[in-house]
Amino acid sequence: MAASHRVVLGPLVGSIDQGTSSTRFLVFNAKTAELLSHHQVEIKQKFPKEGWVEQDPKEILQSVYECVEKTCEKLNQLNIDITNIKAIGVSNQRETTVVWDKTTGEPLYDAIVWLDLRTQPTVERLLKIIPGENKSFFKTRTGLPLSTYFSAVKLRWLLDNVEEIRQAVRDGRAMFGTIDSWLIWSLTGGKNGGVHCTDVTNASRTMLFNIHSLEWDSELCHFFDVPMGILPKVRSSSEIYGLMKSGALTGVPISGCLGDQSAALVGQMCFKDGQAKNTYGTGCFLLCNTGQKPVLSEHGLLTTVAYKLGRDKPVCYALEGSVAIAGAVVRWLRDNLGIVKSSSEVEKLAAEVGTSYGCYFVPAFSGLYAPYWEPSARGIICGLTQFTNKNHIAFAALEAVCFQTREILDAMNKDCGIPLSELQVDGGMTNNKILMQLQADILCIPVVKPSMPETTALGAAMAAGAAEGVGVWSLNPGDLTAVTWERFEPQINPEESEYRYARWKKAVMKSMGWETSEPQANGDSSIFSSLPLGFYIVSSMIMLIGAKYISG
Repeated sequence: MAASHRVVLGPLVGSIDQGTSSTRFLVFNAKTAELLSHHQVEIKQKFPKEGWVEQDPKEILQSVYECVEKTCEKLNQLNIDITNIKAIGVSNQRETTVVWDKTTGEPLYDAIVWLDLRTQPTVERLLKIIPGENKSFFKTRTGLPLSTYFSAVKLRWLLDNVEEIRQAVRDGRAMFGTIDSWLIWSLTGGKNGGVHCTDVTNASRTMLFNIHSLEWDSELCHFFDVPMGILPKVRSSSEIYGLMKSGALTGVPISGCLGDQSAALVGQMCFKDGQAKNTYGTGCFLLCNTGQKPVLSEHGLLTTVAYKLGRDKPVCYALEGSVAIAGAVVRWLRDNLGIVKSSSEVEKLAAEVGTSYGCYFVPAFSGLYAPYWEPSARGIICGLTQFTNKNHIAFAALEAVCFQTREILDAMNKDCGIPLSELQVDGGMTNNKILMQLQADILCIPVVKPSMPETTALGAAMAAGAAEGVGVWSLNPGDLTAVTWERFEPQINPEESEYRYARWKKAVMKSMGWETSEPQANGDSSIFSSLPLGFYIVSSMIMLIGAKYISG
């Protein structure tokens, strides 16, 4: 009886959106792009040492299974037939590095997250063997500077420091992948025939991939001393990789895979040269489609693969400005300082004052990414007075996200030659209206937000639904669903915006050069920990006591 009341919606497509802070599974109507249901689980981040950021790959995988099952339960409650889910796409946090044992299916170490800084000494060691110690030496092949950000140096660290991984490599048991590879391998069978693959967008973030030939580069692998046998096969962003092997969606093909920022570019339908979007998540990422030709930046931006929507389809490239800390600064205010109980409270605190009152916050917790690529920077809050309170700091935190976006937008305008007339935005932070208005004010251009903000998940669903052998989602421009927007127009004069931006830049300069990779002394840091000084002080005390004894 219940089955006769099922809602018939036509083909549906699921999307796994595995981010730094949470995992979600969302289901869309392939004909209308309407979001029908979703479920979300927050992911723990571990900070075992200063600058280290890790996550448990098994927790990430389990969160995917949980989100899929819970979303399917919700669809059943809505009388929506889950057998209409014809494909699943995967969108993922990029660069985060996993190595696992293909015979047991077990990770050999926690995932090293893209934000992690432990590899700075590795970067410095590698830099010394590059001609001229040039960070951009491999940029013509990879589009990337040598940095802690990318997967190759994380993998090098694991090979240098984890004996279980070295042994697994010697035994031929080790598999490397970014989060997409780990999930697809696990979901398609794992140790029982799982598919070990990645897509071109994720491969282009490893620093082992040639963005022109679209293949793993043997010379880069030799430089980083990475065995090519542990690397996944590189596929397009839209093709059937394998079938789900367990759970409510057993037998459904996984047929789309995009790094999260590329997925958002597709979800925002930025298919033409010059179209751009900015995503506000844990970090902040501005991507501009440059078409079928890679453009090398002269102003600190990255050249990356935007998408390749089919085996026989052309590859498209993008310029990218990457900011490490955006939504993470709000989480820091909540979890580390405790000045708010929930992330949504930050908007309320900021709204109560409407100004930072001269307080500037540079959240360089993981150094500075684009356009500086300065790993020695650390977070600072400056311009404090006795009048400053938590409201001003909350406002300054939101303003910092906007100033960082202004920096990468300025760099992109210089590289592209044609300034953007408006900025398309998406991501969880865009629900904060204070932030969106601040962004328009600081950029001096309108900010436009789609009414359906889940563009990252939508992009992965579009790629999955459009794959050959699935064919339920048309990517022809005339067939794409019209998007409704919310607009935020600048409300302050450009002079005030420039004044505040100049002050921010001054604060950024103050944040640089704080950290070195030299090991800090552990244990007792008293003056007695210095042997010569300690000996001098102790001997002086003995002489003083002896003199008093003699005189007495």
